[in-house]
Amino acid sequence: MPMNRNEKAVVIDEIVNQLEGHPAVYLTNASGLTVEQSNKLRRAFQAAGVEFKVYKNTFVRLAMEQKGGYEEVLDRLNGPTAVALSSDPAKPAKVIKQFLKDNDLTLPSLKGAWIDGAVYDENALDTLVDIKGKDELLGDVITLLLSPMQNIVGGITGVGSTLGAIVQTLAEREEA
Repeated sequence: MPMNRNEKAVVIDEIVNQLEGHPAVYLTNASGLTVEQSNKLRRAFQAAGVEFKVYKNTFVRLAMEQKGGYEEVLDRLNGPTAVALSSDPAKPAKVIKQFLKDNDLTLPSLKGAWIDGAVYDENALDTLVDIKGKDELLGDVITLLLSPMQNIVGGITGVGSTLGAIVQTLAEREEA
């Protein structure tokens, strides 16, 4: 049964809300999977905290145009498309890669990805797996910031103990 205008608007608003809440948007082709494989893939995405849905390309296109900033991925909205949305930019890629490996399949295939404004093509799955999330990047920055301080404290402590040993040796010489 065809959707009326209001129902279509609700779906488009749902997609816009999903786009606003997720900085990582993956466009995939999962057509050709059996029902069992599709369910397995959906469960894998769900377990990883990734939203995975099949929408009409027209609805996704309208939502992306309404939100703005997705112009470079609009041309990938052709043929069967499933959308994976995540707060962690690497999660969908990791799920897809593991699913392909575990099931010895070629589907789902990546059509493209949009991550915080950066666009990746269908050949970028291996690159996307290695992208660090915000928490990982923040941890790396904190480690880098703390490293010089630890070196300074270590240097001062080392110099202080060495200086103390020299003074003690000199004092022992004078006493003798």
